[in-house]
Amino acid sequence: MDSQKKITWRGGAMLAPVPPVMVTCGTLEKPNVLTIGWTGILNTIPPKTYISVRPSRYSYDLIKENGEFIINLTTTHMIKAADYCGVRSGRNEDKFAVTGLHIEEASKVACPMLVESPVSLECSVTDVVSLGSHDMFIADILAVNVDSSFIDKDGKFHLDKCSLAAYAHGEYFSLGQKIGSFGFSVKKKKKKKKTKEKVGKVVVK
Repeated sequence: MDSQKKITWRGGAMLAPVPPVMVTCGTLEKPNVLTIGWTGILNTIPPKTYISVRPSRYSYDLIKENGEFIINLTTTHMIKAADYCGVRSGRNEDKFAVTGLHIEEASKVACPMLVESPVSLECSVTDVVSLGSHDMFIADILAVNVDSSFIDKDGKFHLDKCSLAAYAHGEYFSLGQKIGSFGFSVKKKKKKKKTKEKVGKVVVK
């Protein structure tokens, strides 16, 4: 196989795919939602996450003043609403009324979570880091809310059945076929047990 030389470009935000999460903020009485691509997990114990937001966004001041937000994972069924909430401002309109999204009360924070989302992470801001075009809100994950319809009789949550969406270089995608599980590359194969055949004695009369 012939190797192809890579072309070098200047540094840019070319990491993909990323989750196009829908971040809710504000209060139940005056909520807002915006779509964020720059997010991820920072730490496991304690569980910490982040979102990066442009200071010009309407949600920026809501999050900074209240110190709270909720990350709602986006499904393929929500992607049109997610795109709309990423290009429109809550400063000028009620995005919930336009998109038909619904909110419900969270357990640990004052801002609401999206009913339509299968997973909602309640977050409390601990640090704000100014990076340039965006400010990073670092936060503790106080609670995780999951849609019970994706939990089986044994209590296992099937995130793979939630039809989650991904975002890559200006385009949205549906997550597809499972191709492996964490650690499968080093997992030892189970040895097949050899079965001994029982040979009966034949008595000739």
